[in-house]
Amino acid sequence: MSPAARWWYALKPASWPKVLVPALFGQAVGAAAAGQVSLGALGFGVLWMLADVSFIVLLNDWGDREVDTLKRRMFPQGCSPKTIPDGILPARAVLLAGLGAGGGALLLAWGAGLALGRPLLLPLAALGLLVFAAYTLPPLRLNYRGGGELLEMVGVGGVLPTLHAYAQCGQWAPAWWVSLAPGLLVLSLSSALASGLSDEESDRAGGKRTFTTSWGNAVVRRGTEVSLGTGVLLWLAASCLAEDAPPLGVVVPAVVLALPFTMRLVRRSPSAVTNAFGAQSAYKAELHRAIWWGTLTLSAGVLAAGLGGWK
Repeated sequence: MSPAARWWYALKPASWPKVLVPALFGQAVGAAAAGQVSLGALGFGVLWMLADVSFIVLLNDWGDREVDTLKRRMFPQGCSPKTIPDGILPARAVLLAGLGAGGGALLLAWGAGLALGRPLLLPLAALGLLVFAAYTLPPLRLNYRGGGELLEMVGVGGVLPTLHAYAQCGQWAPAWWVSLAPGLLVLSLSSALASGLSDEESDRAGGKRTFTTSWGNAVVRRGTEVSLGTGVLLWLAASCLAEDAPPLGVVVPAVVLALPFTMRLVRRSPSAVTNAFGAQSAYKAELHRAIWWGTLTLSAGVLAAGLGGWK
């Protein structure tokens, strides 16, 4: 592999939508609240997310290098090569690049805060980075001590879209975001729960306390599926019951699009047992399709309704 190919592999672009989709949702909600799209805020959002996702992916690999090494020994044919254990990049280079990306994200937030007149942009960006640091880095390392899934829910489903909504409209809690936030938080929890399925035995052997190592594969799969369904229903409930929420015509298409993937997820569930890595991958693919396509559809609806004055 060339040096560029090694870094591209380490950055794991296939995993980016997990962070990019909630960011886009925040941009859409913020633009809807403002009644217009700020190109400056959109440009900041793109650059900041590239820095943020690099920070997350690289430092997660650095923080998990010992458990990743253990997993490669336990299941040499059951998982893809790992960045540090398989010698794709040295640990020091991954650490320094991750820290550099985090520093770049803070500089971008500082500069954009001045340019856009958003004084809270830098504190929100710092909070987003701190949530991840508490997730995977010493001294807290909550993904090892327990509660990492809940922290991921807060970071991905809460802090991240809040930052992008604020960049667009200057409000950290516009009304439509407040009404839709519970659904996105629960959907983010669903994704966080499922992410531990493929690492159950290696995480347990490495001393990590996750929902999967504590409760087992079957319970976490049920929790994943219930969280997915609950998150989508919360969007519908908000539209029906909350006074300051997008109308049903905005929410229903997202729910309808997510439904077939949810049904396919449930059908794949019985085969996604411990160490069935291929079946688990297919299971998580259906989950991600439900969340990502549903959220993107909702983002488009919210943006169209906000810009069109349909409130």
